[in-house]
Amino acid sequence: MARRRPSDYRPPVRVGEFVQAPEAEEDERIDVGVCFVGGGPAGLAGALRLAQLLEADPATAEKLGDTPIAVLDKGRVVGAHLLSGAVVNPSALRDLLPGEEIGSLPGCYGEVRKESVYIMRKGWEVRIPTPPPFHNKGNFVFSLSQLGRHLAERAEEMGVMVLPETDAQKLLVRGQSVVGVRTGDKGLDRDGQPLGSFEPGVEVHAQTTVLSEGTQGHLAGALFERFLVHGDMPQVWSLGVKEVWRVDHPLDRVVHTLGWPFRLGSKWKELGGSFIYPMGEDMLTIGLVCGLDTLDASLSVHDSLQLFKTHPLIRRMLEGGERIGWGAKTIPEGGFLSIPHRLSVPGAIVTGDSAGFVNVPKLKGIHYAMRSGMLAAETIYEALKGGAELNTAALTGYDERVRRSHIWSDLRKVRNMRQALGKGMFVGAPIGGIMDITRGALPGGSWKFHRDAEEPVERGDREYPAPDGTLTFDKLSSVFLSGNRSRDDQPNHIRVAESVPREVAEAWVAMCPAAVYEIDGDDGGPAVRLKLSPSNCVQCGAITARGGRLTPPEGGSGPEYTLT
Repeated sequence: MARRRPSDYRPPVRVGEFVQAPEAEEDERIDVGVCFVGGGPAGLAGALRLAQLLEADPATAEKLGDTPIAVLDKGRVVGAHLLSGAVVNPSALRDLLPGEEIGSLPGCYGEVRKESVYIMRKGWEVRIPTPPPFHNKGNFVFSLSQLGRHLAERAEEMGVMVLPETDAQKLLVRGQSVVGVRTGDKGLDRDGQPLGSFEPGVEVHAQTTVLSEGTQGHLAGALFERFLVHGDMPQVWSLGVKEVWRVDHPLDRVVHTLGWPFRLGSKWKELGGSFIYPMGEDMLTIGLVCGLDTLDASLSVHDSLQLFKTHPLIRRMLEGGERIGWGAKTIPEGGFLSIPHRLSVPGAIVTGDSAGFVNVPKLKGIHYAMRSGMLAAETIYEALKGGAELNTAALTGYDERVRRSHIWSDLRKVRNMRQALGKGMFVGAPIGGIMDITRGALPGGSWKFHRDAEEPVERGDREYPAPDGTLTFDKLSSVFLSGNRSRDDQPNHIRVAESVPREVAEAWVAMCPAAVYEIDGDDGGPAVRLKLSPSNCVQCGAITARGGRLTPPEGGSGPEYTLT
């Protein structure tokens, strides 16, 4: 049976497409002091922390001009594209918002007090002692989109300029320094021609640009290519699909599962599991996550979640309930070994998921993202206060701060955990246990891995339940529930080879949770043709991991998450 690698069919993408020299005259551009690209946990925490520091030091604030801090976010409103588990370690929040009660923040559904972990098999389950990485007592369940909106409001109260519906398309580089970004045009038709609503993009010039774009950071990737920055290993990803349910019976604990509907052995490389979190008395969130280096072209995380809900244990939790939210997002899983050797260049800093700050075994990254944004803010403030030029090597202090922080020490301890678990449950779990007990000392070294798209795929035969509209649902109804606001006639923002071997096409069709890809033609030859529906896209980023390239669509398009 043929097995092809999606990486063999990657469309050509030139760095120059996403990096350009500044061109605008002074009266045609926007000048800001520090520009945070992305209104997620890293960008908002960084902007708010910098505002706090400047509030107490007006003399240093003056060095950043009339608009000291700006946050650009591509969602219709800040928080619209935020999707996460989200059980949050509160350490960064406590430092950012001293004196505030974490449990009283908007979007908080309370502290985790109980937890259960199950090994799932078809039709039955076994509860196991909670492994140390899954210990969550003392953490808090949050709606990340609601928390993001609250942090944006707090930042605006302190003078931060927050610009939603603003996508950063290109990185502005002069010589060896980043000087800002260029935003995307709005109001173009499918062929890129201006409509009556056309608004041209603008250059936003900044003394420092902080890239806090989240998973699959578009400009972070361009920066790494332009400045030849890389980690010891390439970045790899998993895909998470999540639903919010209004239920009749409250859930009193955090639940994680391993095993079914994924296969436990190493043959198919199906590394994943589920999370189920309580959201007050009448709601819960349920999600399924799987690595994107799987071999089976028929594996669909969205449809696997629908199958998962038919398990008796899960069906009982949802019985009589109503699905009220849905979303999908990739998660960077390369960990410590994928962190770039440099996180700053003259004029720019990379934070959060864009830098790969996720602890895979703990399923935690939000507090690392917030902490990295705060460290970026403190670096910028101290450099300014000391009289340094930010387009020089002054920002290397950020790299030093990260390496001294718990981000670095935490991720180093689990640097080989994903690779161990990739050997299958029966072999990987005991190795992972030893790694956890010895804090990464045994087995030692750095275990190698390769890009998701370099993993060959073969045609599979998975079967999923037909959607019944009550417990199980199709992809298109799910996209509708995400609040997707993309125009049907806007330009295509997805770069992908449109004539590929059938097994590669089937892998993309199954992988995409939003039904963007469809096999449109098969003449019996070695390749089939793909048809794209880019307006369905919820910008999860899976195609970038699996052989294509997601670029930012028009600002304000995409999902509008409110409950997640």
